[in-house]
Amino acid sequence: MAATGERLPADAGGAADDRRWMREALAEARRAAAAGDVPIGAVLVRDGAAIGRGHNRREADGDPLAHAELLALRQGAAATAGWRLLATTLYVTLEPCAMCAGALVLSRVSRLVYGAADPKAGFCGSLGDLTADPRLNHRLAVTAGVLAEECGELLRSFFAALRSAAGSLPDPTER
Repeated sequence: MAATGERLPADAGGAADDRRWMREALAEARRAAAAGDVPIGAVLVRDGAAIGRGHNRREADGDPLAHAELLALRQGAAATAGWRLLATTLYVTLEPCAMCAGALVLSRVSRLVYGAADPKAGFCGSLGDLTADPRLNHRLAVTAGVLAEECGELLRSFFAALRSAAGSLPDPTER
């Protein structure tokens, strides 16, 4: 087991389980894409079972807080009847943003496993790292890069399709 706040390579112990659960998170991400949302998916696991799942629903719900991670944490808290999500691992297809990284710390998640890094908004190592900040009262182990190529390709193809569709539509600013 990793020490709190320790960074682990993608091939660290439990790699087969990590890939299994990341595939589940990818299935959630595909649900988001099918609904027109940015394809990010998350699965919260405790004792080898999923206790929370989520995919981005910002567009569907008109809610800036409807990130995959927050929805999975909310489900996990409901499933355990408590906000402390100790001994859990969150699998998410994209490195969490500052809001989601903060939620992981505040909900006491033990471990984060993510697929693709997010150099523009990621706060679990890219732009900053809330999950390992020694000033906070909780830190968590992080494993980065699990099925990174597949996670990244899903995002790239989603945005390429959006750009392509936008190019075929009239510019709304023109009259």
